[in-house]
Amino acid sequence: MAAAKAYAFALGVPLYGVHHLAAHVAVDTLEHGPLPGPSIALLVSGGHSSLLLIPDLASGEVSSLGATVDDAAGEAYDKVARLLGMPFPGGPPIDRAARDGNPTIAFPRAKATDGTFDFSFSGLKTAVARWVEARRRAGEPVPIADVAASFQEAVVDVLTAKSVAACRARGVDTLVIGGGVAANSRLRALAAARCEAAGITLRVPRPGLCTDNGAMVAALGSLQVEAGVPPSPLDIPASSTLPL
Repeated sequence: MAAAKAYAFALGVPLYGVHHLAAHVAVDTLEHGPLPGPSIALLVSGGHSSLLLIPDLASGEVSSLGATVDDAAGEAYDKVARLLGMPFPGGPPIDRAARDGNPTIAFPRAKATDGTFDFSFSGLKTAVARWVEARRRAGEPVPIADVAASFQEAVVDVLTAKSVAACRARGVDTLVIGGGVAANSRLRALAAARCEAAGITLRVPRPGLCTDNGAMVAALGSLQVEAGVPPSPLDIPASSTLPL
């Protein structure tokens, strides 16, 4: 933030403060063009799992339909990866391991049928830990690939089912997925299959644009400039709790 202010002041150019989470959605426009309105966005990262209704991204008209009530999806990936002896961040190694596994372990789908668009992954993380610990106490090998596949299936099953349900409930035919977890291969595949079956257009940026990057910030800033949004004052503060 300080560097951006210094550039703006020294060069005499406007400063635009953007919302980090909204930028994860805006980055898709770099690959697939303007986002039609209204759209629904599934935002999944290490700190957030949210379903958003977006009439107009540039003007900041974003409303929350649902969010995680405890752990975010990416946070659950990180904790399960640590449990399985995998590196941080946990998303990529679990995704790779899951490709060689069978999702046959019946891990829970919390809040899957509660009628809301909220998520919960804390209980799933605990269920995986208890299952693995029980195997280790019994002296039995832990099938890492099967655990990874079963855990991942439980996560993406709920994420995609609620996303499609939100689109249907709001009469929206475009779903965009953003955030670091959007790079997950199984999430992308299952979302594509379910959106196609429901007649919903799915937009997911390429994996390199899903994790935190400068392009996503520039994408949202560009949309604001084009929409005629006034620039931010030089005393704009950084805010870790700024609402969408």
